[in-house]
Amino acid sequence: MRISMAWTGAGQLRRAATAGALVVALFGVAACTGTAPGGPTAAGSAPASTGAPPTPTGTATGGAPAAQVPAVLRFTGTTLGGAAFDAAQLAGKPVVLWFWAPWCATCASQAWTVAEIEPRYRDTVPIVGVAGLGERKAMKEFVTEFDLGATPQIEDTKGALWKRFKVTEQSIFVIIDRNGTVVHQGFLDGEALTAKVAALAGA
Repeated sequence: MRISMAWTGAGQLRRAATAGALVVALFGVAACTGTAPGGPTAAGSAPASTGAPPTPTGTATGGAPAAQVPAVLRFTGTTLGGAAFDAAQLAGKPVVLWFWAPWCATCASQAWTVAEIEPRYRDTVPIVGVAGLGERKAMKEFVTEFDLGATPQIEDTKGALWKRFKVTEQSIFVIIDRNGTVVHQGFLDGEALTAKVAALAGA
């Protein structure tokens, strides 16, 4: 009877040892893959696919479609204050580009209108000055005199943007609608400028 019980106990010990060895082996295999079953991804290994589709190019985070940048707004520059300017940030909105020179009497007469309406329509129809045909010092003095400091003013002493938009005289307004189409290029007096900007804001 004692012998039988001893054999039975020995068999149980062998089975327990075998089961323990199997458990150790399984964990050893899991460690080689870099990921424990059901656990987080190991450091340095590629994350597992979530099954979610990648965000399409041109789509903002959160699902809202990003505005396409039309060719007419694919330009950069530097403001008279020394800040970098990228016209791509204006995509999706109507935009008014104002080409002026610091010595131009007509530009001076229009400056008061720009200074008056720009804050009102800043978020809906941005107005951006493009200063050319003059020295930087004179341009900055013009901006100060007519209280245009809050309006972005691109320094274009080399005339790169004037050439890009085929502007050959001042004062010229180039108006671009929200789709990137130039809907006006030429002279506008204060009343006409105000009316066009108001119409674009309500469109």
